[in-house]
Amino acid sequence: MKNPLNYQVTEYDCGPTTLINAMSFLFKREQIPPDIIKHIMLFCLDAYNGKGEFGKSGTSRMAMMFISDWLNQFGKVKKVPIQSEYLIGDSVYIGENSKIVSALQQGGTVVARVMYGCWHYVLLTGIDETKICLFDPYYRKKPFKQIELDLVTDMPYSFNRRVPYDTMNNTEKGPYSLGPKETREAVIIFNKDTQKTPARTIEYFI
Repeated sequence: MKNPLNYQVTEYDCGPTTLINAMSFLFKREQIPPDIIKHIMLFCLDAYNGKGEFGKSGTSRMAMMFISDWLNQFGKVKKVPIQSEYLIGDSVYIGENSKIVSALQQGGTVVARVMYGCWHYVLLTGIDETKICLFDPYYRKKPFKQIELDLVTDMPYSFNRRVPYDTMNNTEKGPYSLGPKETREAVIIFNKDTQKTPARTIEYFI
């Protein structure tokens, strides 16, 4: 059985919440080892704010990189069908030959660092001809002022936003922008048992 995706419970835990949502999206509840949840919470919320307060600057990029590597090692040792890849910089974009697009077409998911007032982690779960489907763990009731951003309320197991490619690819700091190329970051995660082969995926020309 799969669980609905969750919302963060503080202003700071978008990182661990999004990683746990990746597990819920890819695996059935009974397939998820408790060790994965334990270590996500152990490694995240590691960043200090300007006042030196622990956790109040969320989850660092170093922690995300470490978790990506840890998931790969854990999968090998414990025979869990999970595979992860950490991306930075120019490799983080939506478009032709994008690893992110390929991962979504193959049934994987992507933890992406975007702007949402500040740096914020969301889960990319799907793609269509014009927009990326994602789950934002920051709860929101009101529709967006930006008419191109869709607030979705009836897909609790997969996404709650639809965002245009151009919005995500923007190098500025608007809502759901991946931001300047030199600061971009994403973590691709697959369930290897459900991953579609490239020959069986639908290609979108974007």
